[in-house]
Amino acid sequence: MFTVAQIHEAHDKVKSGADFPKYIQEIKNLGVIGFETFVVDSHTEYYGLDNFKTESEAMYANLEISDASNKTEFVERLQIHQRGETDYFTFCKDCAETGIEKWIVSLTEMTCIYYDKNGNEILIEQIPS
Repeated sequence: MFTVAQIHEAHDKVKSGADFPKYIQEIKNLGVIGFETFVVDSHTEYYGLDNFKTESEAMYANLEISDASNKTEFVERLQIHQRGETDYFTFCKDCAETGIEKWIVSLTEMTCIYYDKNGNEILIEQIPS
């Protein structure tokens, strides 16, 4: 199975949202079938076949997640990030400010779903191949 160190090595190549599809392909090749990232500190739970699970440590001090989600503002900031105009930490701060608590990526469905603190789906994206 894969390790968090291998995933971090792949993630270190990501400089902006524009690099995300390459990152996804690389960790998929490692055997990752999905992951859940928590905006509060960016710790992530990674899932593999046969109920394999591993978890990364926090990447930064806790962010305060807004109680009210703002889908319009979130989508605008996500698009800016996907164009490569912000780094990962800035994107996480943007998520917190717009009420995004976490995102769940399925590498079998090739989707990324963003959720608010109440568990509501705010945005479902197809991950480009």
